[in-house]
Formats: sequence, structure tokens, C-alpha cells
Amino acid sequence: MLVQIVQALGALLIGGVFVFAGIEHFAKFGAMRDYLAAQKFPAPALMLAVGSTVEIIAGSLLAVGVTRLFAAAALVIFTLATNFMLLRFWASAEPERQVLRNAFLINIAVIGGLLLAGTH
Repeated sequence: MLVQIVQALGALLIGGVFVFAGIEHFAKFGAMRDYLAAQKFPAPALMLAVGSTVEIIAGSLLAVGVTRLFAAAALVIFTLATNFMLLRFWASAEPERQVLRNAFLINIAVIGGLLLAGTH
């Protein structure tokens, strides 16, 4: 019983982070779109809208425990894509390289949490 409560809380927390981030991206859409464009992101407005929608929907599903495997898989794909498209630490010089590498590694840990949340 305690294990299920902890697992549900974990799914709520990690899903909730994605929901919050997706909503924030829509609230700051112009600034986020401009940032993505400056990073040479393809179709920044479309990608931002799609990515933020994925964050909100999949994060909500994961948080409430509906289709957890599907929701976690969508968020894993989203996080991997974001990592490789935006957090390209290998193409940066210090000190930016260290900041981007740390963010990249944190996202790898988040992927681990998603895998756990989606498969319990």
C-alpha cells in the first residue's frame, strides 16, 4: 500500500512539472519562440506549440495515472528531443558548456524517473 502511494505521488510530481512547464511556455510564448529561433530551432512557433501541448497532455495523464506508459513514453521522447536539439553542450565553450551539460544530465535523470513512473 505504501509503495503504491509513493509511486502515485512520484507520478503526480513528475507529471506536474511537465504540466507547469507547458503552461509556462504558452504564457511566455513570444519570448520562448524567439529563444528557439535564436537557437536555430526548426519551425520554432509550431514546435513550441506542439511540444508544450505534449507536456501538458502527457504530464496530466501521467500525474493522474491514466495511460501512464503512453504518457511517460511521450515525455521521454519529448525530453530526449529537447536535450539533443537545445542542450548541445558539446558545441559550446566553457562556462556555458558546463551549464548545458548539467541541464542535459538532469534531463537524463528525469527520463529515468519517467521510465519508473510509466512502468509501475
